[in-house]
Amino acid sequence: MVPPLMALWLAEPSRFAGLSKGKARLALVGLVLLLLATLSALTVPSPPAVSGDSAKRSDDQADIVLYEAIVDGVRHGGNYYEVAAQELRRGDYPLRPFVTFRLPTLAMVQALMPHWAVVGLLWALAAGVMVAWFNRLRPAFARPPPLFIAMVLLAGGMGAFIQADLAAFHEVWAGLLIALSLAVRRPGHWVAAAGIGAIALLIRETSALYVGIMVMLAWLEGDRREALGWAGGLVLLAVAVAAHAHAVAQVVTPVDPASPGWAGMLGFGFFVEALTLSTALRLAPMWIAALLMGFTLFGWAAWRDLTGIRALATFTAYAALIGLFGRVDTFYWGLMVAPAILIGLAFAPDGLKDLIAAAFPKRRKITVTRLTP
Repeated sequence: MVPPLMALWLAEPSRFAGLSKGKARLALVGLVLLLLATLSALTVPSPPAVSGDSAKRSDDQADIVLYEAIVDGVRHGGNYYEVAAQELRRGDYPLRPFVTFRLPTLAMVQALMPHWAVVGLLWALAAGVMVAWFNRLRPAFARPPPLFIAMVLLAGGMGAFIQADLAAFHEVWAGLLIALSLAVRRPGHWVAAAGIGAIALLIRETSALYVGIMVMLAWLEGDRREALGWAGGLVLLAVAVAAHAHAVAQVVTPVDPASPGWAGMLGFGFFVEALTLSTALRLAPMWIAALLMGFTLFGWAAWRDLTGIRALATFTAYAALIGLFGRVDTFYWGLMVAPAILIGLAFAPDGLKDLIAAAFPKRRKITVTRLTP
């Protein structure tokens, strides 16, 4: 007889509580392998160090300076594609293929607003993500203290997303929108989440990975209407990208430099490093940060909730994207999933406890006493 399990932080036992002994031991082996895999982050190349000198900002944050210059050019009446091509050439960036140009959505919107309003909108979006996840996590925890810890972990993933000097960075906005979409989606209530996801698509086309996962999971769960709703965003993106490619072709010449490609093949360790650099884990030694990232992913797997499955699938997909196609200078792709990822650490204690208990069950001792008259 196995005694019933009591949750530590969560309102109910984790996903691992119901595993058989054999499956639980296999899962433990998988956790050990995951933790070992995270340590491969110690072997991957690191991005160039940032000087911290404001006079060298054009070198430290070259991409951000580029996007700010494009916004400024459009704000002063320039055509987006002509301005973007000019600034890309000025910065010795590749102009081919067309995906080297960002979609114009963010620059066009920011060009219509003063900088202080752009920063205010960014902070409002970040606050909305915090509120949405608080509402989403409140039923998951049995008591206020672990909920508070989860919110601190959420804040630890959002440090880069409230920096005013990153407001022109497309991944910052797309990452916040993905986190918000994930938090507000519930069974039967997906329209707002799909709409937010569609906005993320029009800001950064790599958001299609998240939206594609939402399509697939909705379809597998039998909700065809939701799957089609999410797929509508992908159709919208396809139309936008086709128009974008045509517009880029009008300003690019055959002598413009081409991208060296994105087949970085740096592996899972680079994903771990990218997420470490994008969150508060950057303050810890890399080996500790890498192991914590492993427990973060484990924690998401442990949460017995459909949001946990969707989050884990999203993180796994971006891990594959970054590990296969990311280059050292594109570590910022990690910002696409950074805001909410550290919340998984709040689910890890219950998951680990339940997994160990299932792998090594304790049997109650039954003592039989014979009574003689």
